[in-house]
Amino acid sequence: MIATLFRLFCLHQFFFGISAFVPSPLTSKFRSTTIPSLSSESFSSRNSETMTNPTPELLDQVLAVAKEASKKAGDIILGNAGGAVVTERKANNRDLLTLIDPLCEKTIKETILSVFSDHDFLGEEDVPPGKDASAAAIDQKLKNSRSDWLWIVDPIDGTTNFANGIPLNMPSIAAAYKGEVVVGVIYDPHRDEMFSAIRGGGSFLNGKSIHVGEAEDLSDAVVAMGSPPGEESMQMSLKGIQALMPKVRTIRMLGSAAIMLAWIANGRLTAYWEYDLSSWDISAGALIIQEAGGKFTDFEGTDFSLRTRKICATNGKIHEQLLKALNDAGIV
Repeated sequence: MIATLFRLFCLHQFFFGISAFVPSPLTSKFRSTTIPSLSSESFSSRNSETMTNPTPELLDQVLAVAKEASKKAGDIILGNAGGAVVTERKANNRDLLTLIDPLCEKTIKETILSVFSDHDFLGEEDVPPGKDASAAAIDQKLKNSRSDWLWIVDPIDGTTNFANGIPLNMPSIAAAYKGEVVVGVIYDPHRDEMFSAIRGGGSFLNGKSIHVGEAEDLSDAVVAMGSPPGEESMQMSLKGIQALMPKVRTIRMLGSAAIMLAWIANGRLTAYWEYDLSSWDISAGALIIQEAGGKFTDFEGTDFSLRTRKICATNGKIHEQLLKALNDAGIV
């Protein structure tokens, strides 16, 4: 009897032990229903902070949202294309703001954050005027951002053109991951031209691949530059005109960094330089140029980063010649 009871006890313990490791149908069903759904939207939101590199699918989604946001801002710009009332002079009377600039930024921001609510955002209209404030703003975001993702946006690049009804103004949108720009979009609503790039994937204009121009000598270059509002930058621009005009085919000042950068990427311009620009002016254009086969550095030849402010962007073939001409003129 005692032996029989002992055998029954051992069998009970054996089967109980197995049941502890083999889930019942009820347990399996409960676990499966508590695993969160991984739709494309929830995947990007939940995993953007933990993945080593963004997946191609996520980059495509970021690009699609950037295009959608730029289109919405472009529609607002077109609706006011005849000109806009200047509401504020920021750094000085050459640095303007209209009522439409913050409206475009608000539209872009809402479009982005409606999909990527955990991403961080830096827009021009969020920052006080002046180069020190803009440099501090990107530095703060890079050091203290709440996310690995940072969107850098100029809602209307070329505000003076916009205020005067000159159709050379547009939104510029870049998305950076861990401090590196991985998606860039510049949308010219006046010509319905969408310039875009994903890092490692080439540059495109309205879906067709684009490449920089073929000029190999500075004498054949069509060089763009700015008419900046800051006093120091203005003096450097005057130096640049004197140094470059005898050496290049021609110089153009179009009043929008975004369009000048985009036009290098598809060969309409050969180069563009500027003594001091903010991250929102150049981040999207830098990637688009690089992916189109061009080069984008500071005046010392150091590759673009989000902290770069002195810029030299070219088709790559005349880059060293242009840098030498600028440096020889004392522009450093």
